[in-house]
Amino acid sequence: MTGAKPGYVRWFLIFWLFILSAVAFLDRVNISIAGASIASAYHLTNVQLGTVFSALLWGYALFQTLGGRLADRFGPRRVLTMGVIWWGVFTAMTAAVPASIGSALILFVAIRFLLGAGEAVVYPASNQFVARWIPSQERGIANGWIFAGVGAGAGLSPPLITYLILHYGWRASFWVCAALGLIVGAVWYLTARDSPAEHPRVSSEELAFIRSGLTAKTAVQDNAKLVPWKNVLTSKEVLAVTLSYFCFGYVAWIFFSWFYIYLAQVRGLDLKASAFYAMLPFLAMAVCCTIGGLISDRLTRAHGPRLGRCILASVVILCAAVFLVLGAKVESARVASIVLAGGAGALYLAQSSFWSVTADIAGRSAGSVSGFMNMGAQIGGAVTAQLTPWIALKFGWTASFLVAAALCVVGAAAWLIVDPHQNLATAEGNLVASELNHEGHEETPKRPFRIQPFV
Repeated sequence: MTGAKPGYVRWFLIFWLFILSAVAFLDRVNISIAGASIASAYHLTNVQLGTVFSALLWGYALFQTLGGRLADRFGPRRVLTMGVIWWGVFTAMTAAVPASIGSALILFVAIRFLLGAGEAVVYPASNQFVARWIPSQERGIANGWIFAGVGAGAGLSPPLITYLILHYGWRASFWVCAALGLIVGAVWYLTARDSPAEHPRVSSEELAFIRSGLTAKTAVQDNAKLVPWKNVLTSKEVLAVTLSYFCFGYVAWIFFSWFYIYLAQVRGLDLKASAFYAMLPFLAMAVCCTIGGLISDRLTRAHGPRLGRCILASVVILCAAVFLVLGAKVESARVASIVLAGGAGALYLAQSSFWSVTADIAGRSAGSVSGFMNMGAQIGGAVTAQLTPWIALKFGWTASFLVAAALCVVGAAAWLIVDPHQNLATAEGNLVASELNHEGHEETPKRPFRIQPFV
C-alpha cells in the first residue's frame, strides 16, 4: 500500500444501503401507525391486527435464507433491485384493499405475507455486499450505518404517516411509501455493482485497500464454493447468534408493532403526542447503530473480535433488559417513553455485531448465513406481534415488557459461546485460498491475538 488515500465509493454505496434500509422499514412499520385507522375501517380487533402484523414477519422470516442464497449466487445489485420493486408493488396493494370487501382480514394477511417475502432479501443481500466491498476492520461501522436505516425509517414513520393520515387518509400513506421505494431502488441499480472491481469509479487505491482487508475466502470468491448447509446447521456460532437474534427480534418488534398503540391506548397520549414519543426508540436505534458499529470496530482492532463483537453485544443486550424493566414500571407516560427508548438504543448497540460476525465467518456465503440468522429475528418478531397483545390482555402490558427483558438475558448469554474466529468454509475452499496466497494473488490479513471463548 502507498500513502495515497483510498476512494470513497464504498461509503456512498453503504449510505445508499442506509437509505434502502430506511425505506424498507418505512414500508413495514407504516401499518402499525395506520393500524388504528385500518382496524376501524375493517372492524378488526387488536388480536386480528396482530395477525396482519405477523403475516409480514412470517413471509419475511421464511424467505430470509432463500433471499441470502439468491444474493450469494446473483449478487446484491440485481437481487436488491428486484426486491425493492416487489415490495413497492405489495405496499401499494395494501392501500388497494376495497372498503366493502367481506374477507379483508384474509386479504391483508396474504398481501403482507408476500410483502415480507419480497423484503426478505434486503439485509442478507446487504451483508453479501459488505462481505465483497468492505474490509473486515470497517465492517462494524458499515453495518452500523446500514441498520441505522432501521431506526431512521421507523422513526420517520410516526410523523410522516400521521401527517398523511390526517390530511389525505391512511391509503395515501401506502402510496407514498411505495413510490419512495421504487425511486430509491432505481438509484441503487444505476450506481451499485456486485464487486468493487466492476465499478468504474473505484480507484486502484480503493480497490487495493478493500482487497487488503478481505478474508481469503471472500477475496477468492469467484473460485470458491458456497458453504454447505451442513456446515451452517451444525455450527454452534451460527446457532448461537440465531438464538440471540431471535431474542433481539422479539424485543425490537414490540417497538415496531405495538409501541405507538401502547402509548395511545395504554399510556393515554393523544395522536400527536403518540407520534412524537413513538419516534424516540427509533431515533435511539439509528444513533446507537452507528455508535455501536464504531465502538465494535475500535475494540476489535485493539483487542480482537471476541471482545469487540461478542462481549460488547452481550453486555449491551443485558443493559437493554434493565431499561425495559424500569420503563415498564414508570408511571409517567413521557418518562416511560424515554426509558423504553433507552432500551431500544441499548439493544441496537449490538446490531452490527450480528452482521459483522456472520460476514467474517461465512465469507462468500455471507448472504446465506446472515439470512439464516435473520430468519431467527423475524420469527421472534412474528411471535411478538401476536403474543404481546395476548400477554397484555391476560397479564397486563408490564408483563409484556418483562417477558421481553427475560429474552434479552437469554440473547446476551448466547453470545458467550460464539467464537468469531471460526470459518464455515469447507476444507477444499480453504485449500484454494491457501494455494492462492502461496502464489501471491492475495495476502490474508493476520489474525489478532485470540481470546478463547467462554463455553
